[in-house]
Amino acid sequence: MTFKTLVRPLLVVTATAGASAFAQPAQPSVEALTSAAQNVIIHRAQLTAFKALPGRFEDAKNPITAEKVELGRMLYFDTRLSKNQQLSCNSCHDLNRFGVDGKSFSTGHKGQLGGRNSPTVYNSGAHLTQFWDGRAATLEDQAKGPILNPVEMAMPSAEHVVETLKSIPGYVTAFQKTFPGQEDPVTYDNLAKAIGAFERQLVTPSRFDKYLAGDEQALTHAEKAGLKTFLDQGCQQCHYGPALGGSLVKLGVIIPYPTKDQGRYDVTKRETDRMVFRVPTLRNVARTGPYFHDGSISDLQTAVKLMAQHQLGKQLSAAETQNIVAFLDALTGELPSSYIAKPSLPASGPKTPRPDPT
Repeated sequence: MTFKTLVRPLLVVTATAGASAFAQPAQPSVEALTSAAQNVIIHRAQLTAFKALPGRFEDAKNPITAEKVELGRMLYFDTRLSKNQQLSCNSCHDLNRFGVDGKSFSTGHKGQLGGRNSPTVYNSGAHLTQFWDGRAATLEDQAKGPILNPVEMAMPSAEHVVETLKSIPGYVTAFQKTFPGQEDPVTYDNLAKAIGAFERQLVTPSRFDKYLAGDEQALTHAEKAGLKTFLDQGCQQCHYGPALGGSLVKLGVIIPYPTKDQGRYDVTKRETDRMVFRVPTLRNVARTGPYFHDGSISDLQTAVKLMAQHQLGKQLSAAETQNIVAFLDALTGELPSSYIAKPSLPASGPKTPRPDPT
């Protein structure tokens, strides 16, 4: 998983087809691209694979309330949920950077590096499962993992997290307000519910949503040409729904992808899950590199070409790649600046644990 280049294995595969994945044909002229783009026609029936983003991602098991969101926002930004009190959820999923940290692997406790790229948290409520290997069913389940992961936030136990929260008077009050009627509302499950409720409203609608709603002028000619290329090549087979991603699919359907990471197989030990990963959302993809579970590709055009090879067995031309990237740019949404503003956090109490670098 830590390989540094994909060039050699891909050249070996594609040499038999007589063309390298990285051979760059002559770039089409701007005039030619513009002329072709203006003649693009996309029928509305072709758009059924997609859905516009909702205002928020509801879950009947965790109804969203204003109190729950307020508490979840504080917990999301609070570094006291990490052993050395240096890391928060926002450290790896920076809300001001479209929900990522821009690194191949995020830095955790004692400078340790995670084994997979940290995906964006925006629009993740649309995903069928959470984490690259789908081991968490919901955002609430996902929220519990990094806090206790020894490589990430490294808290020793859920009980220690609860003790820390109970040592902070402001959090005790906030949990009581958020979960009224509960004899002991400060629990690890309630922490996850609060963070999950906050994340369920991390939604970034873009001009593509206006286009799906019927506004033909919402996309430029170039972006429409890219959407048509995207559809014609079959990219929507994996990238569909409101997030244009989020399901579980084998990586390397046609051409094996060179990685030691076996994806969902490491969770289930089922052979059918070998090399199965959650499909990343294409929402904001132009701003959320580096790409893939291994964070190995920093350039979006290269990522598009590689996925066409590995998943579809196709060699995209320079014009086709450029078209698709133009469409992907249209999926960049607006960040909810007021919603993601860092809140004031409650003060520590006399019994609140100190940072632990061990």
